[in-house]
Amino acid sequence: MTTQTSSADGQSPTCTTPPPPRWARWAAHAVPLVVLPSSLWRLAMAVGIPVGYSDEVLRTDYDIPGSGYLILPLISLSQEAAALLTLGLVSKWGLVAPRWLPFIGGRPVRPMAAVVPAALGALILTLVTFSQLMIWDSVDQDTLTGGARAFMGWCYAPLLLWGPLLAAVTVSYHLRRRRER
Repeated sequence: MTTQTSSADGQSPTCTTPPPPRWARWAAHAVPLVVLPSSLWRLAMAVGIPVGYSDEVLRTDYDIPGSGYLILPLISLSQEAAALLTLGLVSKWGLVAPRWLPFIGGRPVRPMAAVVPAALGALILTLVTFSQLMIWDSVDQDTLTGGARAFMGWCYAPLLLWGPLLAAVTVSYHLRRRRER
């Protein structure tokens, strides 16, 4: 089955895009899931569920109580929203912008307008997460120990997959768009 993109006036289709391969769909749907554990860990901290930090560390490092109640959920929501954008690379709205979007709604998405930001995002995510892995031994070693530290590590470890998954889906999207007729 192929997806047809239509012209800006909504009349005749201008090209046909092959559907994404099954593996790309699975990878794109996995991205929000690999981001979820760290988001939930952050939200738990924001709502007062003990994650292993002392009250002093919560106050000084995370401003809880205070702005941390707002900042931590906003970080989690932003992270999940960014992860959900990966779905556009395997969905219809990655080919034609949804009509409700101002200025570009209903128009075909230019391939490079999706590929360049996604590729840069994949590169940055991969570099950041792997650099954090390299310094993991020194992260919170004095303020978070034992089981709480291990649990935090398990919640953040899936983030290592975000960049590579996004890169793979981006390459798939780029190749599909190059094969448009």
